[in-house]
Amino acid sequence: MTIFTPSELAYLSGERRLGRLATVGPDGMPHIAPVGWTYNAALGTIDVGGRDLARTKKFRDAARSGKAAIVIDDVLPPWRPRGIEVRGTADVIRGPDSLIRLHPRRIVSWGLDSDEPGAMNARDVSATRSAASLGTHRK
Repeated sequence: MTIFTPSELAYLSGERRLGRLATVGPDGMPHIAPVGWTYNAALGTIDVGGRDLARTKKFRDAARSGKAAIVIDDVLPPWRPRGIEVRGTADVIRGPDSLIRLHPRRIVSWGLDSDEPGAMNARDVSATRSAASLGTHRK
């Protein structure tokens, strides 16, 4: 069972788009950085990777707090913004291809399910997932 709508899944599985990952540092200051990502259909997660990821501030922040958010968006002409924001718990996976695995808790999408300007689909999804389905633990 997926927690994403069919149009959200199509967006996540379609054309490659840049994401922006948000974390919070130990001093409480937000940090946001452009990232590469993939939708992990088997786990229902957003997996964030990158060169030397384990050496980055975003990786350290996610490891410390266990939380992160990502926005994946674009704009269609003439001016039709669309995208997805995913907030959730973050696992860090260390190894040759280290990654941050984001387990959705809240999903907000816009411009995907409706052509109406400003129409959003926002929902908490943590109640739809059991703790056992969350996959790996922070390492």
